[in-house]
Amino acid sequence: MEDVIIIGTGCAGYTAAIYTARANLSPLMLSGTQPGGQLTTTTEVENFPGFPEGIMGPQLMMNMQQQAEKFGARIEFAKVDSLVKTSAGHFEVVTADKTLEARTVIVATGAAPRHLGLPGEEKLIGHGLTSCATCDGAFYRDVPVCVIGGGDSACEEADFLTRFASRVYLIHRREELRASKIMADRVLANPKIEPVWNSTVSAYLTDDAGEMRAVTLQSTVDGAEKELEVKCVFVAIGHVPNSGFLGDLVDLDENGYIIQQPGRTATKTAGLFAAGDVADHYYRQAITAAGQGCAAALEAERYLAGH
Repeated sequence: MEDVIIIGTGCAGYTAAIYTARANLSPLMLSGTQPGGQLTTTTEVENFPGFPEGIMGPQLMMNMQQQAEKFGARIEFAKVDSLVKTSAGHFEVVTADKTLEARTVIVATGAAPRHLGLPGEEKLIGHGLTSCATCDGAFYRDVPVCVIGGGDSACEEADFLTRFASRVYLIHRREELRASKIMADRVLANPKIEPVWNSTVSAYLTDDAGEMRAVTLQSTVDGAEKELEVKCVFVAIGHVPNSGFLGDLVDLDENGYIIQQPGRTATKTAGLFAAGDVADHYYRQAITAAGQGCAAALEAERYLAGH
């Protein structure tokens, strides 16, 4: 029986592991399908305290992992299929290979990229459709690409892609960006980035080999359609929280984010805590995820002390 199982290995999960490990609780972390979380797909992180020159996202995650392991945290590469609370009061964490038992569980599973839901989308992933510029940008040198979205993530993707692409179209359904001023100003000042305002992508168009060759744009003003030639589409329109495996152990809001108790990381189920982007639809920052990971660890420690 584990004292603490942490599901997820992003900023929230690693911070929770550091704190619970230092409390001699020997936490077990389950990595999920994306060890290190979303920051492993980013480039330079400029706003995480303590790194005045910035730090690469994957390096920051490696540092956190090493710090957690230094204090005794253990990591297994496994995806959790379901979570059950038994009549005896402990949790059963079910993976494809085994069932683990824990007195407390911290859910730090983050959120997955949202796609448009257009016909043929699944087949195009990896063939000109992606949600990760840092993963796939280098494959599209000297060709036009587009980014869908208007927030910070979309602007970061577009800015990064200018290192490779001949032209980056930033497609947004409104006539101004939702991104922070510093990100919006940076993108709009970049001569390789061309904003496409008041437009949505209504279809993906492929060549004979099944690779992306263009998209159909539809105006949000008059509904008119036109074709835009691009070799890759980078989707940056938000995320879907990875909370579906929890069943009725938690309450979810209308978008699937875990509802925490006011001012806390505790959920409606005693001994079950949530931290980071799986519960945070407002801030969604690395530093706030880390802060929630700390809070969840402290709450789990106090829960165990009282039980």
